[in-house]
Amino acid sequence: MAKTLDALINAKDPGWPLVQEWLSRANKPVEVLDVPPRRAASVLLALQVTTRSPMGAIAFQTGGLLVDHGWVRILGGGCARMEGDLASWNGQGERPLVEPFDGAMLVGHDVLGGFFALDGGALGEGRGAAYYLAPDTLEWERLANGYSELVAFLLTGDLAKFYEGFRWPGWEQDVAALPPDRGYSFMPPLFAKEEEGQARDRKDVPMHELLSLNLDLAEQL
Repeated sequence: MAKTLDALINAKDPGWPLVQEWLSRANKPVEVLDVPPRRAASVLLALQVTTRSPMGAIAFQTGGLLVDHGWVRILGGGCARMEGDLASWNGQGERPLVEPFDGAMLVGHDVLGGFFALDGGALGEGRGAAYYLAPDTLEWERLANGYSELVAFLLTGDLAKFYEGFRWPGWEQDVAALPPDRGYSFMPPLFAKEEEGQARDRKDVPMHELLSLNLDLAEQL
């Protein structure tokens, strides 16, 4: 039987202080988006995750986290500025964006069309490890032992090294101006080798289109 909202909200041992600690130690700009209370409650009920966990806390307390000028987007409860939330990106809730991903849970994405997900059996051993769908290889790469380790890495880790070779002069301004529900489609694609002297063109498209495209291409390749 589904848990009620009162059962999911943990006031005695909430996970939000831990998330706030990570935010205080962030070594890059992080914007915490506000979430409408009714929407936060709806997403929490759809997820059936308590606010004792960092995931439940982020879903209930934020509309999402925009990391490093919005280069990385950690999904939360959603808001007018960032419509995609932890429920809708997993085919749940009042406004599902995609079909449910059997055996995995999407928890974030980046402007390159990369996606972060927790393994429920489709990506590895089914023990909740965090994986990254890399747009340059179209392979799911293990990144962290779980959700908490992933979020801590995205907030306090070396993203400049992680994305080395993929950023361009002035990316901060370009990405900050990009709505967080959109990302870049590149031509030639990031997984294709560039010809000498050739520059990649990019255009912004909805993130759910990038997910569908990259999953289809990964299956074909």
